[in-house]
Amino acid sequence: MAEVELPNSPAREVVGVFGDAVALEAAIVELRASGFEEAQLSLLAGERTIVEKLGHKYEKVEELEDDPAAPRVRYHSKGATKTALLGALASIGAVATAGAIFAAGGALAATLGSGVIGAEAGGFIGGVLGDYVEARHAKYLEEQLNHGGLLLFVRIADRGQEDAAKRILLSHSGRDVHAHAVAPRS
Repeated sequence: MAEVELPNSPAREVVGVFGDAVALEAAIVELRASGFEEAQLSLLAGERTIVEKLGHKYEKVEELEDDPAAPRVRYHSKGATKTALLGALASIGAVATAGAIFAAGGALAATLGSGVIGAEAGGFIGGVLGDYVEARHAKYLEEQLNHGGLLLFVRIADRGQEDAAKRILLSHSGRDVHAHAVAPRS
C-alpha cells in the first residue's frame, strides 16, 4: 500500500544535479514513463531570474538545490512546445493570407492556394522563432552548466515516488540526489 501525503505534512521533492542535458533528458523520459506527471518536474530558473528574485549571483547550482526561495520553471517537453508553436504560426499565416485574398475579391483558385502560401509564410516565421527558442534553450543550458550542472526537482506524493525518483535520477548519473521538505504549492 502506497503512502499518501497527509494534508498537514510538508510536501517533499527529490532533487539531483546533472552534468549534461542528455543525462537530464534521459532521467526525465524515464520519470515520465514511470508515471510521473510533467507538472511534478521543474528546473532551476535562468540566471537573470535568480539574480532578480534572490538579489545576488551564485557560483554553483548546489548552493540553490535546497533553497526554498530559488526560482524554478516547470519542465515542458521541448518537442511538444516547439511543435505547438510552429503549428500555431503556420495556421496564423494561412488564415491571414486567406483573409487578405478574400478581402481583395480573389478567385477560388487563389483562395485554395492561399493555404499553401500561408502555411509556408507561417512555417518560415515559425522556423525563425523556433531557432530563437532553440538559442534561448542553449543559452539556459550553458549558464546552468557553467554553474556546475542542471538541477532537476521532482515533486513527490509519497515514499514510493520518492524512492523511484531517487533511483531514476541516480541511474542517469544524477549527483547529490536527495529529498527534502518544501513549502506546499499555493
